[in-house]
Amino acid sequence: MLPNPRLFLLFLSAVLPAAIPLAAQPGSRQALPPDTRRGAVLPQTPPYPLTPEDKQAVQTKIDELGSVLRRLKARHISDDLLADVEVYQKAGIWILQFPEEFFTREYLTNTLTVLDRGLERARHLERGESPWMTDKGRVIHGYRSALDGSVQPYGVTVPESYDGKQPVRLDVHLHGRWPMLNEVEFIWTYSDPKMSAWIRGSAPVGQIQLDVYGRWNNAYHLAGETDIFEAIAAVQRRYKIDPNRIALRGFSMGGAGAWHLALHYPDRWSVAEIGAGSTRSRRFGQPGLPPYQRAVLNIQENIAAWAMNLFNLPTVGNGGELDPQLQASVNVREELAREGIHFEGDRFALHAVEMPALFLVSAQTHHDITPEVRHQMDVFLKEMSDRGMPSPNHIRFVTYTTRYNHAYWATLDELEHQYDRAELDAVRGAGEQQYRITTKNLTRLVLREMNHAETITIDGEKLNVKSAPTIALERTGDGWRVAGLQTPRGLHKRHGLQGPIDDAFLDPFLCVRPTGKPWNEVANREALRALERFDRIYAKTFRAHPRIKDDRDVTASDLAKYHLILFGDPGSNEWIAKIKSKLPLRWTRQTITLGGNSYSAAANLPAMIYPNPLSPSHYVVLNTGMTSEARDFRSDYMMPRLGDVAILKVGEARDVPEIAWAGLFDESWKLP
Repeated sequence: MLPNPRLFLLFLSAVLPAAIPLAAQPGSRQALPPDTRRGAVLPQTPPYPLTPEDKQAVQTKIDELGSVLRRLKARHISDDLLADVEVYQKAGIWILQFPEEFFTREYLTNTLTVLDRGLERARHLERGESPWMTDKGRVIHGYRSALDGSVQPYGVTVPESYDGKQPVRLDVHLHGRWPMLNEVEFIWTYSDPKMSAWIRGSAPVGQIQLDVYGRWNNAYHLAGETDIFEAIAAVQRRYKIDPNRIALRGFSMGGAGAWHLALHYPDRWSVAEIGAGSTRSRRFGQPGLPPYQRAVLNIQENIAAWAMNLFNLPTVGNGGELDPQLQASVNVREELAREGIHFEGDRFALHAVEMPALFLVSAQTHHDITPEVRHQMDVFLKEMSDRGMPSPNHIRFVTYTTRYNHAYWATLDELEHQYDRAELDAVRGAGEQQYRITTKNLTRLVLREMNHAETITIDGEKLNVKSAPTIALERTGDGWRVAGLQTPRGLHKRHGLQGPIDDAFLDPFLCVRPTGKPWNEVANREALRALERFDRIYAKTFRAHPRIKDDRDVTASDLAKYHLILFGDPGSNEWIAKIKSKLPLRWTRQTITLGGNSYSAAANLPAMIYPNPLSPSHYVVLNTGMTSEARDFRSDYMMPRLGDVAILKVGEARDVPEIAWAGLFDESWKLP
């Protein structure tokens, strides 16, 4: 935390130009380009109509680039370098796959230019050269995603001062909503300063800036979330990055993503700068939602409820005085006040007394940042990044799911009730020998950095412990006790195995297509439609086709690496047949029995997520991809529609099946 927030605020005042008061000077109202605003819409004119000659020109270059890539792969070129070329080919392939994304005539010209740049890189690689690896300024790279095997682009801005000898700060920048975004646009505009107003740089202090693609406009959820961490890892393989000085920055839709990532992963960043965005969805106050949907809203749809996770993460929230999205910062600040955090200053600049949080407002400004507020944030970013990421002696952390359960030296390993608020307040003192901890809704806690620990007082119980790098505690009916570090036996919801269904698509997964004779032909066709729909939506929204294999081609290696997404029934899909007796349902040719209720197997399909009986550290999912509504895939929120388990009605004319019943498993993966 800041040693003295009042002194820091005075410091900010001192470094600003004398003629500009810290909080009250009206600011610039210069608008950003329309396509960077969260509320922007696509042009009303139809996309550019490609002629057969246009398509052939693009395809010819794709094929030429593909031919060179095949030769390079045969030479076992570094996969990172191959990805640096493949992203150019992928840009051409994807825009042809979605021709509606030739928004204007220029998109055709730019596509051909992007493919030419890829060919130039490929020919360099054929000569054993990769000159872009030492380029300064803006550079496009690619990486291969473990999530789905796709290649994804990202951009870095490398300062002239970078020499690869000393580790430097990394700024992770999340772009705002960009309706005309695709791979061609991302790659083409990144190298053109006149066209890249969406790149919001901070004051140069020798840092590298990573501009993530985020897999289009999904507010950095699901594959968009994974993209950020995979892109960071890719940058760390190529450049010398100080892991204790990784700053998170975002504005507008990027602000929505940055709130989500800062509050879910507070110990991944040295500092966060978050502008505008959103922290509470339209659904949060919506009446009439069924319990299995209402329960999961706190995962993503009410990010403000996680505000206390900023307790040790230096954060500057900002927004324009006239911008409705200023409410995002207000929601977080008001939640902190309810938690007992005090603020000083005025409405244009408020700092938290008990934690390193600063909330700034650009006066008389819409969806933008004034130069004076930009300067204040740059000072804050440098000050906090230079500090690094010290291990705090006092942790306050909240979660609503074991998916997001890690804070510095503490992991909330198991909850009493998933989706209810869980809390941790942990203080260490006396040379890290004594710990005072209070918890709520927690049954298992793992503590690290415990090499000097002697006593732990948790929820009023004093435990004498033997020091060790890691200590696990469990709460039973008799109270808290020291436990083994190995995961307890038996089914229990824990990190990465807690649901809901959509959780499976944050980790590497494999879709399994049925090839056998179905028990019920109509229901099996429904399952195949679900697979086709998932492939189509995933390709458009997350810029990749999911891995798909026929059931007979799935290997033991696949079981060990992936969540299995199984489509069909026990007759058509051999993997459903293998595990059905170990799932919490009874499935015959005539009926599906679940939770004491029976449904016609000819007219219904089960959809569920469950620990895979054949690979217990992975999920198995039946008959569904991501479950959000179609409109959610271009919004700031993606509410899981089905919870953990559902019965879906078969309907030939429906793209999305009607829900006959849906619900959530309890902490032991049983239906209540």
